[in-house]
Amino acid sequence: MNTNWLRYQKYLCECLSVGLTLDISRMNFSDDFLEKMKPLMAKSFASMTELEGGSIANPDENRQVGHYWLRDAELAPAPAQQKAITETIARIKAFAEKTHQEQKFTNLLVIGIGGSALGPQFVADSLTSPADKMKVFFFDNTDPDGMDRTLSQLDLQRTLTLVISKSGSTAETRNGMLVAMKAYENAGLRFAEHAVAITGEKSELDQKAEQWLDRFPMWDWVGGRTSELSAVGLLPAALQGFNIDAMLDGAKEMDRLTRNPDPLKNPAALLALMWHYAGDGHGAKDMVILPYKDRLLLFSRYLQQLIMESLGKEFDLNQNIVHQGIAVYGNKGSTDQHAYVQQLREGINNFFVTFIEVLKDPSQGNIASSSSQEVEPNVTPGDYLNGFFQGTRTALSENGRESMTITIDEVNPRTIGVLIALFERAVGLYAFMVNINAYHQPGVEAGKKAANAVINRQLKILQHLHSSGMGTAEQIAEAIGESHAVESVFLTLRHLVANHRVQNAGSGTATVFSV
Repeated sequence: MNTNWLRYQKYLCECLSVGLTLDISRMNFSDDFLEKMKPLMAKSFASMTELEGGSIANPDENRQVGHYWLRDAELAPAPAQQKAITETIARIKAFAEKTHQEQKFTNLLVIGIGGSALGPQFVADSLTSPADKMKVFFFDNTDPDGMDRTLSQLDLQRTLTLVISKSGSTAETRNGMLVAMKAYENAGLRFAEHAVAITGEKSELDQKAEQWLDRFPMWDWVGGRTSELSAVGLLPAALQGFNIDAMLDGAKEMDRLTRNPDPLKNPAALLALMWHYAGDGHGAKDMVILPYKDRLLLFSRYLQQLIMESLGKEFDLNQNIVHQGIAVYGNKGSTDQHAYVQQLREGINNFFVTFIEVLKDPSQGNIASSSSQEVEPNVTPGDYLNGFFQGTRTALSENGRESMTITIDEVNPRTIGVLIALFERAVGLYAFMVNINAYHQPGVEAGKKAANAVINRQLKILQHLHSSGMGTAEQIAEAIGESHAVESVFLTLRHLVANHRVQNAGSGTATVFSV
């Protein structure tokens, strides 16, 4: 009998209650690999049980990690946490229903960065339809051109704005909020009558938003990249008109399935084990996410943050230097067959693929839908999409390139919740396997500190030029006590010149700058 078929039968994990299967048969691990990994897997399960029970899972910040409680409040260890979760969900539903009934707002502007934008963007794009209650837009960067492009599409009179920041001081989100405030003011509108905050209690944003339409909580036990099923993701989804109960239910059921200590019946455990196998326990290979569905285009961007921010760590829990991580990239099939699949099949073998297959095409039987249109006798566009998925998987396998396949029945609120919970659990299990803290991000904080240093340096540059006249980058750097950062001084001056805030004479590094 065909070896591939035998291996497929042996290693297919079927999760019928959530309409998902995971096939790891095209990963070339030996038959004794899972047995060898049992002790490490048992350790990971024990650690995950402690985490869900409320242990201090993030020692750097001395806090719990409780995103699993968001879809099953009864699991939260403290009654106050249980109450906060259930009351917040009820408030989200009530606010969305009231907003829809009043029909004052038809647009939704979400201002956030990282987990406060990537999750909501993924869900908004994956579930959107002509039946949406509101059209959603995003400020997800501090790029003024991007904000101007978004504002040009908005009737602010009809736009509700959500500002999402746990601390309220995140620079990109604060900047977006200030730009939005000014735009509302220029339109003769009061921002407070159009604004909602999602933030930590007593944060800068929480205090600023006291007179806004409403405020919803971000808890310190929920990290940004695991916040999609908190108010961060549920409020935008509810306002767009999606069934957030179905999202939560799908995640809750996937959580239940992925607590099973038998890896062959636990898709999250199998994902974590395959990551460990493929990367030899230290991320030696990249992960390519290839969803064969346009609605899942943004899933790879969402997973980039979830996986890379969680697993990309210099130190393990014992403070040993380990340089862990798994690089993640992807777009969608079959588009990628005309992009980078050529290299995947014939170039450097430094990756493994995670295919995501969606069985159902939309609107079956609807004459207006392209899913029922034949492009050849008895062949629809969806048939071709399936053919390209199978063909790519086969072409890679024939050339020794490894892959696994996640299959879901269709894209809907419940399956989106299922996928989110699946990868959240896989990240947690893998992190425990390689003994790292998945729930802090010191590298991100280092980048923020470095950016603040640049801004402070810029202020000193401008102050010097206004008081002393002119100079080269080297002269200015020495004058402001930043001789060690002359390159940064030059780059900052170049930026200021391009934006007509500083003048220049000459060229190259010998340029003389003035105001």
